[in-house]
Amino acid sequence: MDFDMRVVIVLAPVAIAAGWALFNIGAAALRQLQSFLNKEA
Repeated sequence: MDFDMRVVIVLAPVAIAAGWALFNIGAAALRQLQSFLNKEA
């Protein structure tokens, strides 16, 4: 199976950026959700 490394080179930075954005947004979303649940209690 011949796999073109150019695909990996092009998609790797996009995948890293998406992962970093999800990591940051996910942390903020969890804090907001915890704050919301604490206010309701």
